[in-house]
Amino acid sequence: MLKFRAFDANDRTLVQSYTYKTTYRNCDLAFANMFVWRFLYDTQIAEADGFLFVKYWFHSKPFYMLPLGDGDLGGAIMKIVAFAAENDQRFCMQGLTLEMKEAIERCLPNRFAFTTNNEYSDYIYLREDLAGLVGKKYQPKRNHINQFKRTYPDYRFVPLSTELIPQCMELVSHWKSVNQDEKDKSYIALESESNAIHRAFDNYKELDLQGGALIVDNRVVAFTYGSPINNTVFDVAVEKADATYTGAYAMINNEFAKTIPEQYQFINREEDLGIEGLRKAKLSYHPYEILDKYTAKML
Repeated sequence: MLKFRAFDANDRTLVQSYTYKTTYRNCDLAFANMFVWRFLYDTQIAEADGFLFVKYWFHSKPFYMLPLGDGDLGGAIMKIVAFAAENDQRFCMQGLTLEMKEAIERCLPNRFAFTTNNEYSDYIYLREDLAGLVGKKYQPKRNHINQFKRTYPDYRFVPLSTELIPQCMELVSHWKSVNQDEKDKSYIALESESNAIHRAFDNYKELDLQGGALIVDNRVVAFTYGSPINNTVFDVAVEKADATYTGAYAMINNEFAKTIPEQYQFINREEDLGIEGLRKAKLSYHPYEILDKYTAKML
């Protein structure tokens, strides 16, 4: 039987020894994401027969990610099926890209029903597009950036250091107060995101996060951070800005993209969660791909 266990930041190298061997681009595979959201999903890991297994809970229901490793994928999936049956639990895998779905269907044909929800699709961009903003389609972004530079000529973009974290958390509190509505379900999402950011900052060095901050008059007006998913895909997990500084979002986006090493051809800016404003903002950067993710249940 699989033996799932809790994990901590010290397991980063172990988990990445599996995730870095893949070409999958979904944000769920970024170790930092697994770790900082563990408080909400009770995420656990297990190893067996050369595969990494990930289990988590959502709305009191168990879910599994696709096993990662070399060898018999079908056998690894059936280990999860057996584990679920032995524990009198349902079997359900989530976060499956089309590439993952096709791999499952090749080794275990006609065994699963697949569904998808575009609220959880990832937005994938070319790093060179976000760093260069070349061409007519990016003219509005360049206009925002130029307006920011004219208005705040003494701005600075700096690497996100631990010394800046208190100011970043002040910005998170401000951003949450502006955007939250306690009568709306988004309030819970904002609270959870704030907790996740706290966990990321508390373990910033251990998670090997990379970030940047935009400073005006010695005040952090925008910040962002992320981490690699694998050797070619970088995940931007968080981006926050004080919207009263016109152009701050476009500015932090572009400045940070320029610092991401060229080995990362793709940038994953995660889901829109069905929020219309967020969807429009992500589409305005002209994604290379909208990465649908599937859920698999036994037929």
